[in-house]
Amino acid sequence: MYSFERLFRLHSGKEHLRKKRIVVPHSTEDEELSELLKLYKGNKIRTTKYSLLSFLPKNLFEQLHRFANVYFIFLAALNFVPVVEAFQPEISLIPIILVLSVTAVKDIWEDYCRFKVDHLINRLLCHVYCSTQKTYVDKCWMDVRVGDFVRLSCNEIIPADMLLLYSSDPRGVCYIETANLDGETNLKQREVVSGLPLQGVEFTPESFCSRIECENPKNDLSRFRGYIEHSSGVRIGLQSSNLLLRSCTIRNTETVIGIVVYAGHETKAMMNNSGPRYKRSQLEKRLNMDILWCVVLLIIMCLSAAIGHGLWLKNLNDPVFQVDDETSPALAGFYVFWTMIIVLQVLIPISLYVSIEVVKLGQIYFIHNDLALYNEQLDSRIQCRALNITEDLGQIQYLFSDKTGTLTENKMVFRRCSIYGVEYPHEENGKNQYYCSYALKFMYLCWCHIFNILNNSVIRSEVVPDPQLVRKLKLLCSPVVHLSDCSSGNTSTLELSYITDFFLALAICNTVVVSSPSQSPHEASEIRTPLKSLEEIKQMFQRFSFAPFSALTSHSPPQIKDSPQSRASRLFTREETGSLTFSTPPKNSTDRSDTGQESKREAGVENLNREMDSDAESPDEAALVHAAQAYCCTLRCRTAESLLVDLPGLGSLAVPLLHILPFDSNRKRMSVVVRHPLTGQVVVYTKGADSVIMDLAETPKGAEHAQEIYSHIREQTQKHLDSYAREGLRTLCIAKKVPLLEEYDVWLKDQLLAESSIENREELLLASAERLETNLTLLGTTGIVDRLQEEVPETIETLQRAGIKVWVLTGDKQETAINIAYACKLLHANDQLLTANCGSKVSGCTILKLEVQCGEGSMTDLTARVESSLGSVAGFILVIDGRTLNWALQEELKSNFLELTCRCKAVICCRSTPLQKSQVVQLIRDQLGVMTLAVGDGANDVSMIQVADVGIGISGQEGMQAVMSSDFAISRFKHLSKLLLVHGHWCYSRLANMILYFIYKNVMYVNLLFWYQFFCGFSGSVMTNSWVLIFFNLIFTSIPPLIYGILDQDTPADTLMEQPELYQAVYVPNMFWITVLDAFYQSLVCFFVPYFAFAGSDVGELSFGSPINTSALLIILLHQVIESKTLTWIHILVLVLSGSSYFGFVLLFSVLCVTCSPPTNPLGVETLQMSQPLFYIICILTIVMALLPRYTQTHILAYSDPNSHTYNVQTNPSVAEVVS
Repeated sequence: MYSFERLFRLHSGKEHLRKKRIVVPHSTEDEELSELLKLYKGNKIRTTKYSLLSFLPKNLFEQLHRFANVYFIFLAALNFVPVVEAFQPEISLIPIILVLSVTAVKDIWEDYCRFKVDHLINRLLCHVYCSTQKTYVDKCWMDVRVGDFVRLSCNEIIPADMLLLYSSDPRGVCYIETANLDGETNLKQREVVSGLPLQGVEFTPESFCSRIECENPKNDLSRFRGYIEHSSGVRIGLQSSNLLLRSCTIRNTETVIGIVVYAGHETKAMMNNSGPRYKRSQLEKRLNMDILWCVVLLIIMCLSAAIGHGLWLKNLNDPVFQVDDETSPALAGFYVFWTMIIVLQVLIPISLYVSIEVVKLGQIYFIHNDLALYNEQLDSRIQCRALNITEDLGQIQYLFSDKTGTLTENKMVFRRCSIYGVEYPHEENGKNQYYCSYALKFMYLCWCHIFNILNNSVIRSEVVPDPQLVRKLKLLCSPVVHLSDCSSGNTSTLELSYITDFFLALAICNTVVVSSPSQSPHEASEIRTPLKSLEEIKQMFQRFSFAPFSALTSHSPPQIKDSPQSRASRLFTREETGSLTFSTPPKNSTDRSDTGQESKREAGVENLNREMDSDAESPDEAALVHAAQAYCCTLRCRTAESLLVDLPGLGSLAVPLLHILPFDSNRKRMSVVVRHPLTGQVVVYTKGADSVIMDLAETPKGAEHAQEIYSHIREQTQKHLDSYAREGLRTLCIAKKVPLLEEYDVWLKDQLLAESSIENREELLLASAERLETNLTLLGTTGIVDRLQEEVPETIETLQRAGIKVWVLTGDKQETAINIAYACKLLHANDQLLTANCGSKVSGCTILKLEVQCGEGSMTDLTARVESSLGSVAGFILVIDGRTLNWALQEELKSNFLELTCRCKAVICCRSTPLQKSQVVQLIRDQLGVMTLAVGDGANDVSMIQVADVGIGISGQEGMQAVMSSDFAISRFKHLSKLLLVHGHWCYSRLANMILYFIYKNVMYVNLLFWYQFFCGFSGSVMTNSWVLIFFNLIFTSIPPLIYGILDQDTPADTLMEQPELYQAVYVPNMFWITVLDAFYQSLVCFFVPYFAFAGSDVGELSFGSPINTSALLIILLHQVIESKTLTWIHILVLVLSGSSYFGFVLLFSVLCVTCSPPTNPLGVETLQMSQPLFYIICILTIVMALLPRYTQTHILAYSDPNSHTYNVQTNPSVAEVVS
């Protein structure tokens, strides 16, 4: 029994859980905290939907969400009412029980597969600390709880979200691979919580007495807020770099220990596991309307029967058979209405929904196994993540594509750079390594030998150093260089300072993790290559009146007034602090031991260089780091507190790392704050988008000459940026800042406060970063080339010919996007470019209105889409930047923007944010009512992929976030053409035809029963036994449509690829009524031919119904043969088995059943009918008369019009008229 006090504490704990989470060791002696830990969820996961007890009620409840199931359950119950009973009540239960059972078996099989995976994961073992045994013991994942200490080794999977408390790496870091979460295989660094008194010693859980307070579980993988309060009362802020996420794998670290803060379904991995995506296709939505019309037809037929029965009874005089005289004609008509509802129930296709699911699974199987969609290089095939929108692939009207990684390779190659306003074209870059000039390679190897580094990055990163830049960097190591030499030539000391800072920024302003195939990162970092001696560094500095690193001592490079002596003094000061230790060489510099030591140093560096490897979070970072390596500015090691960097002429230097301000889409830049190893000053290195950095880089205050120099640098750099953009290069600007000590101290306090904050932490960090990243000194810019993927131009041209409008939504510069658009043939030379770059909302409104007026009268939307895509007529291309797009998406300008885009052949949105991308897709989808497809490869494309009707992710170089959020995943953009034009067209055509076929066969068979009511007083009687009536649609004619929906090909794949105009298949609403009328005609023929054949005879009702049923079955099966454009042995086998099953069933039924269908007696009826020639004459005549119109329309007209397709598929009328 709980005491009142304990219940009060429990209630208080639950209230507290709503606000924040407190975590302490599970063995805590605090009773209140111990009770609080028990309120947190355990680590056992359960992704199944059902349990043994809940399966039947829950599955039945889910299936009752379908109107058709509710409808048939109602009819089955209605048939148990004696007054309206149509046939045996038990028989009416068979269809709904069969359909519910098939769906239930499918659901339970899927759930069982999930159960097996859950069971396997829950039974995995990990090492959990046991406070009673004082050691780590093996426990299943399911037994881990919040507050447990877990020890993991290299290559083990993390069982729960844990706060990192210990790492065997002496730097207090560990590396994880997040491929199971986001698909990224590059390593990510995690840090031990700072401020723990246990650093550097073996971790003992008993000594941990800190208290963790963090936010409640959230699904944001990149966000974690909280603080840890030590026993001393000191609070240390926690961030995502301290959290080890469930499902990630420990790499390159021997041992880590953490405390569990989130377990089970509260972990970020499980909160992001939403399972397969479910979307309703457009065809399924239209199907509901068709079913509604079937209900209307059913009601009309039943009302007609009810009225007819009432009139028949009213006018009946002197009946020769027994009639219920006590029931009034009106009430009898009311009863007949419900009886006819039961009799004609098959008009609503109960098995259609199940059949559609089966057909879609078959279609997905063939899409998944298409070798044309397989990427052998990546060993990757298409993934179908959404199982119910395959037909939407055949109805796309607008395609929205990202640029980088989607149209391009996202394999960056360093192409050009500009430093100090001087461009270095790197003409050999981007070419195949075998075609690079031998002289350049030889010069590069010699230059690396000068710096005691043998770097193989030419082959790895395809970066061949620019000869001019190599000559300038050689000056750092030249034995005799005087100031007069620099001032008289093209290279000044200030320029060398810019060059050195530029490559240092490339090397360290990133999140690259340095590792080795044979060594862990912390082992690699312990290899310290001896620096050049202090005397050598002093001599190098004294060769110049302005040292390369002297630029770091001021806000602006021109304000340099230090002497070489003062700089040498500072170097000695840095040595005394212990931050950096220099080895002084022997006085006799020609000693052999010195030579031997130098040789060992070179060998060590050489071996290290061959083994070192790096993992970058993006291809851009990798390209810049490799470019820095090409100039022997190499990142050797990264720790949480320092960086080991090789610099030309200086050897390896330890650079203290103070802060990393990571990249985000709002700031569009990242920065690192370091303490320079030579000057001791705090330096901020920043890289980011040119549009941002150029605004933050201000002209320094000071001498007029210095301002002229800096203005010249900015002007030249801007020219080079524009030139790079016109060439289609991705540009980044590099800048730096040396803040004053007082400024940095004030900023540091705000930064620490932001890092330790729980509420509004992201906003505070953003504001803090923006305060520091001001008054930057522009160093230069880089141009990186991103090659187009293969067959991108051909794919875009094919899609445009298919009537699909292609939009490009990118964050790149306008010039870069336009250049790529020309390269991929989205733009042609004769197209007219409309640009919208506005500085204000008023000007944006004016420009949009003017461009709409300019576009009027030039061409209609349809002509623009068809004729210009065929290359015969020029089209308008709209190019709009992010700022103008933001205004165009506002309510008052939406209509102008939409009108303008409808008149354009293509639209290119530049500098667009992820939110703007999704807003554009949503605007077009909702306002124009068109089918949209979005394709992208990165996390910034996830929002538009999820908003579009069909989202396609490309598994590329930016992880798998886009793939995990998509409906379909491909490896190359070129696969879109076959996925849409072939598989999309087939899937849509098959399902559209199959749905109409289902409606046709149900209407056709139901009308046979309806026509019979005119000859039986509308009493609800039928001319067949109830078993055949139920099984006719449920078994005898159910399998052929499935094969038809999976295997039929209305047009060969080669033809669809060669003639993309055939893609735009439109579901024609009138075809529903054409199909219904055709079914009415065939039912009339099928009923009245036997009726007139047996007129005047004494044939019984079952004998009369025998040729009708047989003819109806053969007509329905042969109707499908006529409609099929593909006939294989599978089709023929299924058709034969369907017909055989009918004949086998009715013959056995006729021979064996005596009282199977009371009150009628089917014994001997079918055997007698099938032994008479009249039976076969009636069947043949009926089949020919019923199918002749359909055969004439489908085949004879097809010979006269070779371009015609199936009757319910219509291409765009501006391209080809295909409705026969």
